[in-house]
Amino acid sequence: MKINRRLVLLVTAPLTVAVAFSVLALAPATNQALQAGRLTSMVEVAERASELTYRLQRERAAATALVSEQGDAEEFRLRTEETDRSIAGFRSRAEGLSAVPGSARGALDRIERFAEEMPGLRAQVRSGSSTVSALAFGYRIVIADLNGYRDGIAQADGVDADIADRIRAAAALSEAAEHTAQQQVTVARAQAAGGFTTASQRTFDAGRMGYTESIGVMFDLGPGAWRTWLERTLSGAQALEARRLEDEIGRTGTGKDITVTPKEWQKAADDRQELLRSVEKRVDAAVLAQVSDVRTTLIWTAGAEVALVVLTLVGVVVVAIRLGRVMIRRLRDLRNAAHEVAHSGLPTVMSELSQPGALRGATPEEVARRTGDPVRTTGQDEIGEVGEAFNAVHHEAVRLAAQQAHAHEQLAETLVGVARRGARLTAVMVSELDTVQRDEADPVRMKTLFALDHLAVRMERNTNNLLVLGGYGNARVRSADVGCSTVIVAAAQQIERFDRVSLGVIESGIGITARAVHDVAHILAELLDNATRYSPPDKQVGVAVWRLWDRAVVQIVDEGVGMTAERRAVHNAALLEPQAGIGDVRSMGLHVVARLAARHGIVVELRDSSGPGTIAEVTLPAKVLALDFEEDRGPSQGGPGNDVGYETPRPITPPGPQGRGQSARASERPDHHGTPVGAGIGASAGTGMGAGIGTGTGTAVGTGIGAGVAGADAPADGGDREAPPGHERSRDNGPGGGARDRGHGTTPAPRPARDEPASRVAGVSSSGLPLRQRRAPQQWPTAGRRDGAEQRPGAGAPRPSPRRRDSRQVSDVLAAYAQGINRSTNHRGRSAPDDHTERTEK
Repeated sequence: MKINRRLVLLVTAPLTVAVAFSVLALAPATNQALQAGRLTSMVEVAERASELTYRLQRERAAATALVSEQGDAEEFRLRTEETDRSIAGFRSRAEGLSAVPGSARGALDRIERFAEEMPGLRAQVRSGSSTVSALAFGYRIVIADLNGYRDGIAQADGVDADIADRIRAAAALSEAAEHTAQQQVTVARAQAAGGFTTASQRTFDAGRMGYTESIGVMFDLGPGAWRTWLERTLSGAQALEARRLEDEIGRTGTGKDITVTPKEWQKAADDRQELLRSVEKRVDAAVLAQVSDVRTTLIWTAGAEVALVVLTLVGVVVVAIRLGRVMIRRLRDLRNAAHEVAHSGLPTVMSELSQPGALRGATPEEVARRTGDPVRTTGQDEIGEVGEAFNAVHHEAVRLAAQQAHAHEQLAETLVGVARRGARLTAVMVSELDTVQRDEADPVRMKTLFALDHLAVRMERNTNNLLVLGGYGNARVRSADVGCSTVIVAAAQQIERFDRVSLGVIESGIGITARAVHDVAHILAELLDNATRYSPPDKQVGVAVWRLWDRAVVQIVDEGVGMTAERRAVHNAALLEPQAGIGDVRSMGLHVVARLAARHGIVVELRDSSGPGTIAEVTLPAKVLALDFEEDRGPSQGGPGNDVGYETPRPITPPGPQGRGQSARASERPDHHGTPVGAGIGASAGTGMGAGIGTGTGTAVGTGIGAGVAGADAPADGGDREAPPGHERSRDNGPGGGARDRGHGTTPAPRPARDEPASRVAGVSSSGLPLRQRRAPQQWPTAGRRDGAEQRPGAGAPRPSPRRRDSRQVSDVLAAYAQGINRSTNHRGRSAPDDHTERTEK
């Protein structure tokens, strides 16, 4: 989970708790505001109930007059219309009520039922079928329910005691008005009956007493202003007239005629009801205003509390977001700086420090300070401390890398010093060997001296390896380009088992530029040494060269144990990108090849063979190849018009000093194999290779192509001969010194090698190599046969003249050659010296 989500969770948890407690704290205020709103609605309905009560009282009075034949139907109709409008307003207000107390809810239900029964009651009034008593009772019930609703809302939840008292006081005023209205109906009924009966007299007196009690309740519960309103209203002439008539009627005994006419009484009673109604309106308005004020106050209080809580929560969230964004931004800056250092900055510094001379005399501490601090996010908090700690880690990493680079430079200088000292010692040894060889006539000892001479060549190659690992190259620069076959032979003569290297199909006309000759020979020597070291001793290592567009490909094929695909991929990666450090001593050849190949853009790749062993493929780019290179060749091996030539497959012969004056007896004495000592490919008519391709530092050993021991034509006295023109004796010092020409006296006539009888030598190439005459087709070595192997059936059939081959055909020829190597038999193993390891570790 990312840090921003964790911060969100970290802020959300306390915010949730705060919101929960805020809701609990706001619940009472909100509930009171809601209760005040409901109470306001109920008070508004009570105001409508007061209006409906007044209309019902007037309708009752008109109905009583109509039934007692004291009024007319038109008056009753007007009163019923007013009542209907009041009922409609009451219903519209009562429909939206909620949380009404139980008694008030029951009153509302009874009022609703009476409203539905009103048409029937009115029909009885119009028809005159109802008595005055029944009529008065019906209206009195619904009016009592209306007054009961007004008194019941005072019992609602959350109603303040003062408001409840005022609601009861307003209800008491309505009851007082109902008592006066009942008096009006009682008097009207008595007037119609000719006087009071005992029951009607008691009803009249009860009305007067009820009015007095209700007014007293209103005075007790209501504020003093209400009493003032009522007293002032009832102190007028109309109220006094109604009081006078009421007293006069009250003094009338039972069974006596009432002296007040119905019309006078009806008018006085209506006027008094109007006055009471006006006071009732003011009281209801006062109650509604008070309830509305309380509701408004509670709503504002609840709103203020909610706003305060919301603003507090929003402020907390805003502060948390701002602090979190700053924290996240700093952490992201720290992360980006770490990624930049890990993926770009530190690798770049390491790459720069891995280059030779990267320190430029600076100390590791100075290099570390020079790189600066990658993290700018610092401060006094923990994030700043992490940034400072990361800067300290980066500083220490760069310092250690610079210290390691300094150690590598010292080691490289040590290796170069050891290599140069070894080169000087090798040069001294070669010089001593040269002195001994001039006066040696015994062929056995001469062979030993030649072996030591060849060992010096290998020692010089090892010295060159140290120079390459130390970051230095071959200081010797040739003045002329050299053919690729010459470079291959020179590379083969730098290894221990040079006699196992067999040149396959080599396309002529491929030359190596002078500046790359020594490095290419060094690369091929390391690959050939690896191939011969880790392949059976009785098997040949084949080399083939062909041109592919603007490049040239050299393939080295062996029949060794091979390697797994995983290890081959690892070594190919190491060959593609050379290691910056000194490298493992056990795989020194691998690092040397990688560095030399990278220096010239050469691609070296290890590939799997179709049979046992491995194929090492060296791709020489155009900048390494010599343009328009031509070398002298013997008779063309192709037919007429075939301008692509191929040199004859042949083995590599033992190297030897060129032009050394030896006695005929010593030169002609064969070794234990029957081969004359020093007989090699390089023996040519009258000349050697001259300044051949050397491998060492200091005085190079004479291993150039064309270096060989004089044949049977050497003078018998063993005297020194003069070197031919252009082949003076030389000793090149410095890294990469070439081969030496140790010529004394006249150069003897060339003696062909054992594999090249004089009868088959057609000429000498520009590289000083003998060119064989064309044999019959069945005498040419085929791709599936080696020396000593049986010829396959059909091998003696004539072969057509080779045609012009393109790169693909050359690849086919190389594949056939590799198959011939893979079919070799009689594998014999040989133990490697103690200082050699597996092939893949070289």
